[in-house]
Amino acid sequence: MTKLNSFRWSNESEPHKMRTKELIAEHPEIRQLIGKNPYTFLVILLCVGFQLILSYFLRNQPWWLILLVAYLGGAFACHTLFVCIHECAHNLLFKKRQLNSIAAIIANLPLVFPSAVSFQKYHLKHHSYQGVEELDADMPYRWEGALINNSTFGKAIWLLFYPIFQMIRPVRLKEISLMDKWTVINWIVQFTFLGFFIYFLGAKSTVYLTASFFFSVGLHPLGARWIQEHFLTHGDQETKSYYGMLNTVNLNVGYHNEHHDFPSVPWNKLPKLKKIANSYYSTLGYHTSYTGLLFRFLLDRNLSVYSRMARSNRGKGGKMVGSQEPAVGSRQAIVDSEKS
Repeated sequence: MTKLNSFRWSNESEPHKMRTKELIAEHPEIRQLIGKNPYTFLVILLCVGFQLILSYFLRNQPWWLILLVAYLGGAFACHTLFVCIHECAHNLLFKKRQLNSIAAIIANLPLVFPSAVSFQKYHLKHHSYQGVEELDADMPYRWEGALINNSTFGKAIWLLFYPIFQMIRPVRLKEISLMDKWTVINWIVQFTFLGFFIYFLGAKSTVYLTASFFFSVGLHPLGARWIQEHFLTHGDQETKSYYGMLNTVNLNVGYHNEHHDFPSVPWNKLPKLKKIANSYYSTLGYHTSYTGLLFRFLLDRNLSVYSRMARSNRGKGGKMVGSQEPAVGSRQAIVDSEKS
């Protein structure tokens, strides 16, 4: 089997805009699902409180217990907070953008690194320009693919330090100004919180928060979410949903095709969206186990960090970004990358 040496390539624009039009035409009642869910703010307060209470009780506990609780408990709270920040990015809590930003900054507190406001900026580009490397921070760097490729050990290390890779990707994005008033506010609030947290609760509690954050988006069944969403595990289908039990605690984050098709529908109504358009969504590939997907990604040599669809076509009304297309024809490049 030969290693992959590039992303797959598509000459088409991102696939969701056309689906949205088709589904709305067939199921106009979907429009009734669009709206806000301010109760998500209560979830934020619950998860922030959960992490602070656990941090207090773990401040003098043995290291093995701190890491165990971070893996089995804190990771889930942090992942849910990350989903809440995602909801804020789409203005799905409150009507006013500023209130959503404030809610995101509060949700950011136990996540150690100040990222809520910057995420709000670059995530919307991901929806509009999925797969366009210069605009989509969800796309790995090409050097990530070359460095890790399909090695089991390499993929484990990549997931373990995934938050680091995720934090440096926005640097490459064009047409986005990451620094503004709200970014500064996010940094000031976050570092002030961390200063008081470290002073009053100490090193062990700080390690607990940091470990919880890294586990929540890294080498953990929850980390399989990044593989589920846009890695090519089902042929050329770019976006996959997850219909498993963890949607219950992670605010239906697995309904990813549904979310991309209708990003203005809040998390609590995504299952209803799937039910309305089930004749469509049931025909798409999907996942039911994050744990199974995690091990598949680690052990399957046909899955690589390169297992993503890239494009330069920005869609109707957009310009072609500097093409990174493989030297050979696009369809032939896809065939060559699948040879083993």
